[in-house]
Parts: sequence; structure tokens; C-alpha cells
Amino acid sequence: MKQLIFLLPLILLYGCDVEVSHDEPGPNVDYLQMPGMEGRNLPFSSAVRVDNTLYLSGNLGNLPGTLDLAPGGIGPETRQTLENIKSVLEEFGSSMDEVVKCTVFLADIKEWAAMNEVYKTYFKNPPARSALGSSGLALNGRVEIECIAVTR
Repeated sequence: MKQLIFLLPLILLYGCDVEVSHDEPGPNVDYLQMPGMEGRNLPFSSAVRVDNTLYLSGNLGNLPGTLDLAPGGIGPETRQTLENIKSVLEEFGSSMDEVVKCTVFLADIKEWAAMNEVYKTYFKNPPARSALGSSGLALNGRVEIECIAVTR
């Protein structure tokens, strides 16, 4: 009986009239860096495009071209983070209107409401979202946001 149980999946697999093709190409995958970032030897891409979907790396509220965070706390940092995301999306053929999912990381979950006040002004149709607190973010940031978007 035990042999029959182990053979059943094989019987079902080979007994079916299913054709499996290994000749079909896989998805198109492009690893993308924002202009000016290519030579920095970073261990991540600004975004990865898989067919018509963009997966953005987490973005902080740093001022463009610097490692300096936008001054003023969670509100200004959230605004700058979303502006940075907007720039990445536009560079690679998408927009804030085409974001379908975000993950928000907060240095202090108690700042969720203040972050949310800024966040909600960036989306006509709010994407799916997760938010969580962490024990620290890069550059001692207050907020980091990563997104998934479709492209035109």
C-alpha cells in the first residue's frame, strides 16, 4: 500500500495529457539604477523591472544627490521620501498613479499618523499598503518606503 501512495503522484503526472514546454522564454528582467548612481557600487538596484512591473528599493527622505535627510522630522522626511519615489517611478516609465503596493517602515510606529497625513496626499487611488515599526533605519531616517508599480 505504501508503494502505491508514493507512486500515485507519478501516475497522476504521467497519466495526464499535459504538455510542458521548456522553450518559452522567461520574463524580461532589467536591473535599473538612477542616473548618477551607476558607479557607486551599491548592493542594490534603484528598481528592478520584470515585464511591466517595477519593484522599487526602499527610499529614504534624503535630499537628492546627498546623504542628508530632509530636516524637520517625520513630516518633511515622508514628503521627501515620496518625492524620491516619484522621481524613480518617472525615470523608469511609471508614476504615483500606477503604484499598486507600498511597504512603509517607521523608526517609531508612534509616528504613523504624522507620516500618514503626508502619505495620503500623494495618491489619488491609495495602493495596498503595509506599515511597521523597526529598530532603526539607514542614515537614522524616520521613514523608509518601498513600492511596486506597473509601467506604461
